[in-house]
Amino acid sequence: DNEPLMRALSSLINVNNPNLVLFVGEALVGNDAVDQLVKFNRALQDLAPPAATTHHVIDGIVLTKFDTIDDKVGAAVSMVYASGAPIMFLGCGQTYADLKRLNVRSVVNALLK
Repeated sequence: DNEPLMRALSSLINVNNPNLVLFVGEALVGNDAVDQLVKFNRALQDLAPPAATTHHVIDGIVLTKFDTIDDKVGAAVSMVYASGAPIMFLGCGQTYADLKRLNVRSVVNALLK
C-alpha cells in the first residue's frame, strides 16, 4: 500500500503511453501476488493524472520462479481471474532463454491432482 510509489508508476505509464503493460510477480508468494496485482491494476486506473487521455490497465502477467512451485498453481489461476490479463511468460531460471510460454494443460493437470 505504497501510494507514492503507485502514483509514480501510474504517472510513468501514462507519460510514456506504452503499447503493453506487464505485471511481473513472483510465483512463490502465492495469494500475495494476487493482492499485489489487484492493487497495481487499481492504482493504474485510480491514480492516473487528471489530464491522462487513456487509462491503462495491466495487459499481461509475467510470473517468475515458476519452476519452484511444483503443483501449487492456484495463485496463477487467481491472478488471471482477478485481472482478466493472460499469463504471457513464466520465468523458470536465470536467463532470457528461461522465459517460457504457459502450458495450460500442465496447469489443469496440476490442479486436478
